[in-house]
Order: sequence, then structure tokens, then C-alpha cells
Amino acid sequence: MIRMATRIGILTGGGDVPGLNSVIKSVVYRATEMDFEVLGIRRGWEGLTHLRAGPDPDPDYIRPLDRRTTRAIDRTGGTVLHTSRTNPGKMKASRLPEHLDPIRLRAYETAEGTYDLTPLVLENLERLGIQRLVAIGGDDTLGYGHRLGAEGVPMVAIPKTMDNDVQGTEYCIGFSSAVTRARELINRQRTTLGSHERIGVFRIFGRNSGYTAWYAAYVTSARCVIPEATFDLDALAELLMEDRRANPSSYAFVIASEGAIWSGGTLGEEGEADAYGHRHKIDVGGALAEELRRRTGVETVHSDLTYDLRSGDPDALDQMVAMTFANVAMDLLISGTSGRMVAIREGKYDHAPLPDPELGPRRIDVARMYNTERLRPQYADKLGWPLLLGPRHDD
Repeated sequence: MIRMATRIGILTGGGDVPGLNSVIKSVVYRATEMDFEVLGIRRGWEGLTHLRAGPDPDPDYIRPLDRRTTRAIDRTGGTVLHTSRTNPGKMKASRLPEHLDPIRLRAYETAEGTYDLTPLVLENLERLGIQRLVAIGGDDTLGYGHRLGAEGVPMVAIPKTMDNDVQGTEYCIGFSSAVTRARELINRQRTTLGSHERIGVFRIFGRNSGYTAWYAAYVTSARCVIPEATFDLDALAELLMEDRRANPSSYAFVIASEGAIWSGGTLGEEGEADAYGHRHKIDVGGALAEELRRRTGVETVHSDLTYDLRSGDPDALDQMVAMTFANVAMDLLISGTSGRMVAIREGKYDHAPLPDPELGPRRIDVARMYNTERLRPQYADKLGWPLLLGPRHDD
């Protein structure tokens, strides 16, 4: 058991989701019960590469947290610590801190124009007196956490992403709110689709994993196309026309995950790559809507549900999971356990190894979860499955 005075650092990285502030508050409240200090690290991993050395913590990047400053933060979405997509292990010259000594900088260069600032991160953690670290993020943020764990940093990770695709856990904070919001937005737009007798295409985030689209389709009884399974455009068009004929309001719709693609189709990427090498995928929703219009002769409409799904307050499930994940993380830290990620496994609270970035994202089990002929979730044979329908681990 940890008995000495302990200083904990906490940060949020990557895209924002509802529930992050609930994690931060719960960590702070539990920590103060143990007489631990908590330092909030602003803007994700950037806070540990860009802070300026001095007698006091850099207020641009370090924020002491206590019960007074976190009392009401769980009533809003987003993250009070702010966030960024920063990868200290592979930082481009344009993202480097301006105050870094040029001579020292040369020692960090791993390839032309690319720098590994991990030694600086380790130095800053020591300078701040941070003895334990709580990192909240998705597969990219926690992938760098895996690197720090290998460097010996005592840390516990908490998974969050509306894509629900972090390896080692069946649930990530932000996922339930995203699916709930998708259902609300889709059901709201049924009136417009029906009034004009259109075919709708709803695009949802999910670069290489179709969980958000699959679950949104599950609760709206919709067709969906996902990155894990290419689909036939003509077959999709026929299914949607079948749905439209069977619907008294003469409309149909499909939910398209960001990374979905039809057989023989290609969709490129655009824009500058982020810190983890990702570029934006060209909008599959608009392209799919146009292809369906050509094949059916029916007016189509494309609706992008991406950023709406990660905005606003958490739903009750996300708030409950966020609070519980935070307390499980503190249980681990108090017991001296580190190098682990809080998780849901077999439908239960658990912990798992820090996710290895080499494994890539967690993906839909197509054989068990997806009907490739009907292009929709499998609804049958769910006895013995966890409440939230994560895949069973009985193989």
C-alpha cells in the first residue's frame, strides 16, 4: 500500500467525449481522501513537452486540482484540462516547443524533421514531482502511454473514445453518449426523410472500427455498413428500396461508418496527417448517397453526425462508467499497481495491460455480430452475452 505523500498527475488526450470531467472530478475527490495531491496536465501529452521550467509549475500547462476547483465540472461535457493530439515520441519540427535548446534538440532527432521528446517528458514528470500518472485517452493517447510504461513510469490508463475501439476493453467512456445522441438525431430526421420520400445516409465516426455505426443501427433498426466488411452497392440499393416500399412513409436510410467501403470502391484521405499519422478520410456519406441516387433513381440526402456525437453532456451510463473507472484506477494506484488500463471485460469492471499500438484498433466480430447479407446487426442468439453486447470471450 502507498503510505507516503503522493502527487498524482492526470491528463486527457485525443478527441473530447462526454464523461471526461466526471473522471477528473472522481480522481480528485478520491485522491484528496487519501491526502494525495493532484496536478492537472493541460492539453494532453503536450503539457509534458511544452511546459517551461521554473520555480513554480507553468500555469499554461499545469493546474493544481482540488475539491473546490472540480466540484461542478462533471455537470458539463468536454474536458476542463483541454486536449490535443500530441505524440511526444514522433513530433514534427513544426510542433516543437519554441523554448527548447537547439543543441539539446539535436539529440532528440530520430529522423529528418522528426523528434522523440520522451526524455523531456520523463524529466518534466520528475521536475513536477509526479509519482503516479493517470492518462485518459483513446488508442493513440494510450499507445504513447504504453511507451511511458515501458520507460518505467508508474501509470494507470482510462480508455475513452466514441469509437469504442481500444484494445483490451469492451467499453470506452463516451461511447454510450455517442450512440444515444445518434439515435436521437436519426429519429428526429425521420420526419424529413418521410416528408420527401428520400433515402438517407448518416455518416458516423469510426476510422477502422464500426462499433458506433453498428450500435446506432441496432437501436434504430437500420441498415449499416462498417469498415470490417466490404459490401455490394447494388445489394445495399435493393435492400433500401425494399425498406422504402415496406414503409408507409416511403423512406429508408443506412448508417455508414467513416471507414466503410463498397466492393471495388476506393475512398482516399485528405489533409495533413496528425501526430499519429492519421489523415481525414474522404467523406463516405456523400459518395455513398450519390451512388445510391444513381442506382435507385430516388432522391438521397447525406447527414454527417460526427462531431454532434462527441459534444454536450454525458448520458447516465457514461457518467456512471466514468466515475467507476476513475475509482478503479485509484484502487490500482493505492495498491501500488501500475502499467495497467481500467477496462470492462466479460461485462465486468477489470483491468488489462496498457494497449499495444502494434495491435491496432479493436474491431467488430463480423461472424458473430453482423449480418453480411442483410447489412445490419445480428439480433438473434444473444443468450450469455454481456449487457452491452460486447463479444463473448469463450473461445
